[in-house]
Amino acid sequence: MSDDEYGAVAADYDYDGPGFGDDAFDDNYDLLGNENGQGEQADDTAGDNQEGLNGAEGDQETGTNGAAVATTTIAGEPQPNKVRVTTPYLTKYERARILGTRALQISMNAPVLVPLDGETDALQIAIKELSQRKIPLVIRRYLPDGSFEDWSVSELITD
Repeated sequence: MSDDEYGAVAADYDYDGPGFGDDAFDDNYDLLGNENGQGEQADDTAGDNQEGLNGAEGDQETGTNGAAVATTTIAGEPQPNKVRVTTPYLTKYERARILGTRALQISMNAPVLVPLDGETDALQIAIKELSQRKIPLVIRRYLPDGSFEDWSVSELITD
């Protein structure tokens, strides 16, 4: 590379600070970029600090298969509402999503839950399942406070 082509080369910059290949730099930083080699220590002790699910500490019970089951919830995770506050009506957006999802499932050879009268169109079969309240899907409605409500399609009013 010449000076003419790009205007400057690395020799034009007066930088004498630490860099890769410097013994002082390599001794103070591990491969993860942690100062004073702390990354290696963190890897060795990671197994010693066993906390609950995703770092939350909580009581644990033994499940039916002998595995530990966390009994407390994680702070900051959305929780289901105890009392439903949203409307029991299926919105046009939820209807479109439910019919599209169920039609896709039917087109991928999912079992049909209503008797067929010669229908072969997956969307028509999904509409028939919705009218008979047989679609096995759940709608999760998120609320502004971070909680949510789960509604089964069979619970919703579909006028």
